Amino acid sequence: MAKTTVGANADGVGDDAVQAATGRPRDEWFELLDAADAATWTHKDVATWLVAEHGVDPWWAQSVTVAYEQARGIRRPGQRQDGTYEASVTRTVDLDKTEGLRALAALVERELGVAPLALNLGAKHPTARFPLDDGEFVLASSTERPGGRSSIGLTWGRMPDGDRLADVKARMRGWLAEVG
Repeated sequence: MAKTTVGANADGVGDDAVQAATGRPRDEWFELLDAADAATWTHKDVATWLVAEHGVDPWWAQSVTVAYEQARGIRRPGQRQDGTYEASVTRTVDLDKTEGLRALAALVERELGVAPLALNLGAKHPTARFPLDDGEFVLASSTERPGGRSSIGLTWGRMPDGDRLADVKARMRGWLAEVG
């Protein structure tokens, strides 16, 4: 079992941000969703309803949907729509996006002992994907930031349960700390 808990969606996105972006605080969205019996809907149906019926931006519709599913016990923190679990971490570094990804990919390859299945340095958001045993993967990514900096990130996906989430996040944070 993980030593520490992994936060819910609502822990990372404040109520003020939700209201500013969607026009309503999270609790009001939850009341509307409950009144519509959305706890029985699919994830896609909830997000689509928020966009189509209420004009919520698609990114924010996903965020509200995940928060609702977690608040109603439909989805646990870190759990994906398909039932697998995923952990992600990011950090801003003083490297451009290509240098940032190269450095991160080299470190992940060293730590995992596996070469990336795909390394896409030419994309707007460069990525490197590392296949792991049992269908799990690590995805390294980089996004350009102002001033020649980049936001580098790691996602460890397709974990069968949430028991390792906190440990995996801590491990990946350690890797990010070594870059830049």
